Amino acid sequence: MSTPDQNAEWLSDAERAELRKPVSQRGAVFTLAFTGLVAAFMMTLLTPLVPELPSLLNVSPDDAQWAVTVTLLSAAVATPISGRLGDLYGKRRLILVLLALVVVGSVVSLFATALIPLIVGRALQGVGIGVIPLGVSVLRDILHRDRLGGAVALVSATLGVGGAVGLPVSAVISQYLDWHFLFVMSGLLAAVGLLLVWKLIPVSTLRSEGSFDFVGAAGLAVGLVGILLAVSKGGSWGWASPVTLGLLAGGVIVLIVWGVFELRTASPLIDLRVAARRTVLLTNLASVTVGFAFFASTVVLPQLLEAPTDTGVGLGQTMLVASLCLMPSGLVMWAMSPVAARLTRARGARTSLLLGLVIITVGYVLALFLMSEVWHTILIATAVGFGVGFAYASMPNLIMGAVPATETAASNGLNSVMRTLGSTVASAVLGVVLTGNLVTVGGVTTPSSSGFQTAFVISGIAALVGVAFTVFIPRHHAAYRKASIPDADDGLPQAA
Repeated sequence: MSTPDQNAEWLSDAERAELRKPVSQRGAVFTLAFTGLVAAFMMTLLTPLVPELPSLLNVSPDDAQWAVTVTLLSAAVATPISGRLGDLYGKRRLILVLLALVVVGSVVSLFATALIPLIVGRALQGVGIGVIPLGVSVLRDILHRDRLGGAVALVSATLGVGGAVGLPVSAVISQYLDWHFLFVMSGLLAAVGLLLVWKLIPVSTLRSEGSFDFVGAAGLAVGLVGILLAVSKGGSWGWASPVTLGLLAGGVIVLIVWGVFELRTASPLIDLRVAARRTVLLTNLASVTVGFAFFASTVVLPQLLEAPTDTGVGLGQTMLVASLCLMPSGLVMWAMSPVAARLTRARGARTSLLLGLVIITVGYVLALFLMSEVWHTILIATAVGFGVGFAYASMPNLIMGAVPATETAASNGLNSVMRTLGSTVASAVLGVVLTGNLVTVGGVTTPSSSGFQTAFVISGIAALVGVAFTVFIPRHHAAYRKASIPDADDGLPQAA
């Protein structure tokens, strides 16, 4: 582990002078939470507009879907890479770079009138999701342990809050204004976040030794893209098609070769020996199930709400009303973050994760019997958000308690990828379930009641699998002892 000090060779004179200034911890937490909201908002920015994109861009529905898919792919690939770069060259620096790319992506998308420029812009916006695990790692470096849990819970919750709150905002803009205004708003938000980070986040002094693993980054990117493309597009390409099977098999093979390479390289992109530690491995596996269960609510509930009432299944609501019904899910995640932090301090992060997954399971059990009224969907979404709030608050703490201080960004980035993988699988699996169980009445076709119930059962089972993983997470592991950059009155930065 490198030992940061005031004379560290990577610090310029201006950065050393900046470190002498007292850190506003409240300002830092607010800034990182704000940037997390902005990044999460990018993931759902175009969701309400998906049905209109084919006509707006004069392309087929399958082609238009790439404007959403590419954001998911770029986020999954960029997050672990940016985490490692943050550990090597400074987390604050990488957050600034990612936010700058979001601004550039917003500008490109703002002037896009065809699909290809829009895909480029959305890919650049997708990389911004990496600011959330980087932000959590910054908190690990600058906060005292007594303040860390609540701050981590708050920033982690932004992953769900930004999407849930952003959906109705996007729906309003899409419905009443030119759709390009979405990118005016996203660019302004990212620019404000960039300015706040520049002013309020201290220079990163705790950095890892070694060099960046370009081969490992390329291998991980190719493997992840292959698997995620196969899972996300398999429904439209055909699950048995040569393209889908080739991408899936190729992605798995590449990741196996990548894993062997990473174990043999001196400075790996991701230290798989650390990732294989029991706490880290089981937490990441549980993260897949949490990502699945949370994304399931954003896939299934809007379809239930917006489906016409003619078939006796749907609730006949508009896109805007459906978005507003999901909004409490994000708000409760935000509201429960301090509660989750207190539970983590009192009982441990494992208990918080376990409770969250149990609550999610209960929410989907209720969904089997409550799907005939609008308030039913609000209750289910809120219950799922309640559980996800506890789960998201606990996972970074479990990860950071079991990895070296110089690997927090890379490890949190990997954890974020696992959640993304769960979300991608949920989108694919539940899409197959709902399209495979349809009912037609009077020329109107919607998913059937049994289709929705099957989707809820699968989502509940996913949460139960997460419970099983969590039960086997060790109750005790190496504790977080000292912030990498202590309070201003504690003197100079010290190693954790």
